[in-house]
Amino acid sequence: MGRPPRTRDSSYPPGDRTDRGLLRGLVRLLALALVLGAVVVATAAFAPTMLDELDDLERIDDVEVVDGPSPSAEPPPAGDRSPDTVDPADPGESTYETSVETISSETVEDFVHAAVNDRRADHGLEPLAWDGTVASVSRAHSHDMANQEYFAHTNPDGDGPYDRFGNVDSYCRAYGENIALTWVDRPVEESGNGDVVEYRTAEGVADGLVAQWMNSTAHREAILEEHAGHGWDRGGVGVYVTDEGAVYASHNFCLTL
Repeated sequence: MGRPPRTRDSSYPPGDRTDRGLLRGLVRLLALALVLGAVVVATAAFAPTMLDELDDLERIDDVEVVDGPSPSAEPPPAGDRSPDTVDPADPGESTYETSVETISSETVEDFVHAAVNDRRADHGLEPLAWDGTVASVSRAHSHDMANQEYFAHTNPDGDGPYDRFGNVDSYCRAYGENIALTWVDRPVEESGNGDVVEYRTAEGVADGLVAQWMNSTAHREAILEEHAGHGWDRGGVGVYVTDEGAVYASHNFCLTL
């Protein structure tokens, strides 16, 4: 019933390699570019399949309501939400009210940031520092995907992750992005394992988003720095929740200059 995650990786090449006589020099330049150039890791997971009717399920016991009557715990605050430099298209906080709590995009972001750092710690990696500017660019992209009804790293204007960040600030020498989409307050079939769940709290939504990424090879590689010879030192999570309960999430990584 579910669809497998789709992943994409892309990078910006260091230059023209057509001149065979310069091959040796270009090899050296390539090695330098991997350190100093802009490298984009762009990965995307299909959203879990939404089940409009419980009749779609073979057995009612297959439904696992992830979030019961208890609201979310207090998340560890990710960091500064009022940086000096922000994306002009950043929509700010968005919310959705369930029978358990009012889900705030900021709370989901806090939980996602903490959960990703927990996964990194499990693999002996340093935590990512929260970057409010990176988060603002992420949030603007999540809102744009919802507003223009697309789900991709490249927007309808042809701008990709590095273009979006470069238009706001340019202190990242390497830049990566994971995106994900899910829903609250309705049954969804998770990607990867086929379980049917229903999210009603910010904590549950965040756990589901991080699980999507960790269950997808390309996303996990970006989080755990298995994609290249360099790593990240900061990042930002941007979430937008629609009035219909769709949750768009962008997690951007940065290696500063």
